[in-house]
Order: sequence, then structure tokens, then C-alpha cells
Amino acid sequence: MLSNPPKGDWLQWRGDYANTGFSGLEQINKETVQNLELAWAWPMADVGIQETVPLIHDGVMFLQTSNGIVEALDAKSGDLLWTYRHVLPEMPSSWSYQANQARRQKNSISLAGDKVILTTPDAKLVALDVKTGKVAWDKQVLDWEKGYSYTIGGLVVEDKIITAISGCSIAGTAGGCYIMAHDINTGEELWRFNTIDDPENPAQQESWGEVPPENRWGGTPWTTGSYDAELGLTYWGVGMPGPYAELIRGSGDGDVLYTNATVALDVNTGKLKWYYQHLPQDNWDLDSPFERILVDQEVDGKLHKMLISVPGKNGIAFALDRETGKYLWSKETVFQNVVTKIDEDGKVHINNDLVPTAVGQAVHVCTSVSGGKLWQVGSYSPITQTYYVPLTEACNDVTPTQSEFTAGNAVGSVKFGPRVLPEGQDKAGLFEALSINPVQGDHLWQHRQREAPTSSVLATAGGLVFGGDAARYVKAFDDKSGEVLWQQRLNAPIGGSPVTYEIDGEQYLAVPTGYSNSASSISSAFPETPLPNGNGNSIFVFKLKSDAK
Repeated sequence: MLSNPPKGDWLQWRGDYANTGFSGLEQINKETVQNLELAWAWPMADVGIQETVPLIHDGVMFLQTSNGIVEALDAKSGDLLWTYRHVLPEMPSSWSYQANQARRQKNSISLAGDKVILTTPDAKLVALDVKTGKVAWDKQVLDWEKGYSYTIGGLVVEDKIITAISGCSIAGTAGGCYIMAHDINTGEELWRFNTIDDPENPAQQESWGEVPPENRWGGTPWTTGSYDAELGLTYWGVGMPGPYAELIRGSGDGDVLYTNATVALDVNTGKLKWYYQHLPQDNWDLDSPFERILVDQEVDGKLHKMLISVPGKNGIAFALDRETGKYLWSKETVFQNVVTKIDEDGKVHINNDLVPTAVGQAVHVCTSVSGGKLWQVGSYSPITQTYYVPLTEACNDVTPTQSEFTAGNAVGSVKFGPRVLPEGQDKAGLFEALSINPVQGDHLWQHRQREAPTSSVLATAGGLVFGGDAARYVKAFDDKSGEVLWQQRLNAPIGGSPVTYEIDGEQYLAVPTGYSNSASSISSAFPETPLPNGNGNSIFVFKLKSDAK
């Protein structure tokens, strides 16, 4: 069923193994979207950064909330069916970064037969009975007291759940950041891949210069991967190195592999098939771990198996051959000044003028640590062959610092200045539509607005693209022109991922809302739109008026 999901369900965080974020439902379309009305709403179980993705199967919505809470709701009425609250260990108050990890879980549940698999902030896998929420089994995967945690959910492939650990920039986690596979029935570990220490690849070891594995940090795979069953490969994005500045981490001008890269792994063994690095020698926390989308297109009788992504904060779109990792093309979106050029063979060149050479030396970097492409996920429509991406224009100063590494806290060792817009730009938000083909991407349309996008986007067979922003509007865009056909203002910035599903012949649109760093970090760019006080984490579900179907 995961390989061929029913149109009426939403079984995985992006709907399918290819991570397209596309729905084949079309009852809500360009003509009918004006007739949406609220069907029901639900306040989420806890506070925190709202990056949730509701999953829907057999009329039940499974909703995860930060801090390891899962709720099952009747997806037609909104009635609560069951709740599971994970008991988290008490952390010392000084562990500020690690405590924040628990408040930023994105899509931490997966459906697997009669189980809901939860990844927890204290680095556990927990299997819940889908009917009752009772624990079937749990597994302590890594040591939370070192700083390891889960902020994303797993990818269920046959008898395995493939997950990626977070917390790899916390002091106690030096030497290892992992993509791992576990047995879906027991939680037993089947394989693991270390993103910052690969003894089988001398080039990877050399790329860290004189830094031994036990002094390496970073390489967090912050986003759930995709899967190609025909090739037997799973694709994951990897984040920034730590400490953030090479001056502090001691890696010289090395590329620090596999940070800011796409890795293709054999799904059965975890062995590396290929990698491609999108941003070598990162000095600015411009990590590139976000969605990897699998696209098949036939051109001149030949099938091209592509991987497309705007993988990181510099906002550059990439297309790769997903069988070989060969670079096909790239395209800039928002303003950035860190990449100077990309060669025909895909080698990325950075702006060396922005590499600090002394502690306390500030450099002005675009985009910012919270600009460009963030966790908010783009979607791909096979109908329009277009990739729709939420983006933010932003810059900031980055200054290396010397700081003590303490338990539960990050080893970034840089100071970030206030987020500001690039010179000459007065709009923080950009919804970008990129035409996709094996040869080149091009701008189909761009929708610029003052407020930053704060949610992932959803494309549908109804010709619509749904996304939301810091001004509390969820919007439906025409997928071919970018025209806003419908919008609704809600209680808080739109968060997480809008999804759609069908019950008894009626299509529903579910929209999460709530607190978001994506809204607050650049809010000074649109002071006329104050952010609401309080949390507001909620789910709003819409359907068409009964006389308008």
C-alpha cells in the first residue's frame, strides 16, 4: 500500500516514497476552491515549534505533536480516539539546545501495518498499536544523555524502518551522526551509516583535514529520505558541519564530506552507492539536508530518473541523475552570495571572501541561517512537471567565536547577526514554481510577498498548490499561473504540512497552524504584520460546502 498509496489516504509525510507532496484528488479544484468551509478544528496536545504532518488512513488522522505526543482523531468529525504521551527524561535546565530539540519534531510518526512508529526526543523508537495507542515495543537507539535525539520520522520499507538521528551538533555526540535501519517488528538494528566518518572512502577522511573522527560534529540528516524500489536505493540529505566555521573546527579548506550532500544508500545494507555535495566547506550554517524528490520523465523515448531538490538555505535548486549521482543542472532562486559558480561537472565553488580568517571577524552572508530554503517542503506535480518551493529572502552577519562546549548545547561557535533583507528587496516571502526537465529548470512563475512562507506546500490534481505564511493565511495558488484563487486567515502562522484526503466521497484539506521559527526569525522585515502572542498549535480541516460539490 505504501508503494501504491490510495488517493484518498495520506500515508507518509510527503504522501509517497518519491516525496512528491502531490495528491491525485481533484474534487477541490480551481473552480470549487472558493466554496471551502471549515469542517472541524482541533487544538494540539502541546506547545512547541509546529512542523507536524498529519497522516490519514481508513478514516483516522494520526497527529504527532512536539515532545513525543501522538493523537488519533476521527478524520471526518474531529473526535479524539486515543492519545499517547511519551514520558521524557528530565534534562538539566542548562541543556538549552537539547531541550529545544524536543520542541521541534517535524514528522515523527510513520504508519506500518497495524503499528504507528514514533521517533522520540530521547532517541527511542516506539511502536504503537494503531487501534489503541498502546505500546507494542520500544527500542533505545542511541544515548540521549550524549545529546542524540530524533526530530524526524522514519521511512518504512518492507520489513525495515529507516531513520536518521539528530543532535549531532551537541557536544557529547562527536564522531558519529547516523542514518539507520531497524527491524519493523522488533526495533533491532539492521545497519547504520555514519555521515561524518566513512573509513571505506579515503576522500571522505581527507576532506576533514587533520580533524580525527572523534573531533568531528555535524552531518545531521534533518529530513526524512525518499526511496526508489527499482534501484533499491534510499536518498537522504545531510546537514552542515560543526563547528560552523572552519577556523574553529580545524578542517582548513577541506570539503568536510558528507556534510551538505545527498547520499544514496543501498536500502538492504546501508552501503553508499554515490554522493553529491551541494555546498562544500560550509562556514555559515547554510546546511543542505532538505527534501529529495524523485522524478521520472520520458524525453525522446528515454526515461530519465532524476532527483530534484532545493536542498539548502542558499536556495539553489539541483537536478541529479539518481542512478549515478551525476549532476544535471542547477538554478538560483533567492539572492545568495556564498556560491560563485558551479562547473559543468557539478563542482561547487564557494566565495572565499566570506570565509572568516580570525575570531571576531564578521562576514555578511546571504542567505541567512534562517533564510532561503528551510524545513518547509516543496512539492512536485507530475501533471505540470513543476516543482513548487516556499522560500525566504534573508541575510545576516556571521562571526566566529571561541566558546566552551558544554553538555546539552550546540558546538556552533559562531554568532549570527539580525536577519535583514538583501539590498533592494522589500519582500521576504517567495513561492517559486520551477519547470523541471532533465536538461534545465526554469522559472514558471514566482509569487513574492512581504511575509515569509511558514508551511510546506501541497500540489494537487485539482490544479492547486496550497501553502501558508507568517501572516496566518493559508492560500491556494493556481498551479500554472501562481494566481491566488483562495485564502483563509487562521489563528496563528500556518505550520507543518497541509495535506488532503477523502472520506465517503468528500475531499478534505487539513491545515496545521502554530508557532514557528520561520515566522519569527525574519519578522522585522514585515513589522506591519505582528505575530500573535501565545502558541496556537491547532489543526483546521476544510471541505466543500454540501451544495457546491
